[in-house]
Amino acid sequence: LRSGTSVGANLVEGIAGSSKNEVIKFNIIALKSANETKYWLCLIRDTVSNVNSSEIEDLINEVNEISKIIAAIVVKSRMNKS
Repeated sequence: LRSGTSVGANLVEGIAGSSKNEVIKFNIIALKSANETKYWLCLIRDTVSNVNSSEIEDLINEVNEISKIIAAIVVKSRMNKS
């Protein structure tokens, strides 16, 4: 899943950002990629018959947790921006 690897890539790119706005921008992109990853995992779970549903559910739960962490970082970054 390309979107799954995009999460980490955008977080790393955000860390190297030259401004707070750039850091926030890449964190938001990472959050969107995490949400896209969740979509694809749910689609796989719901449409592929020979997939281990419990493993997919575990991955969906992980993506949910990662999304919550990134969302909290974005909120905190926006608050500390001023």
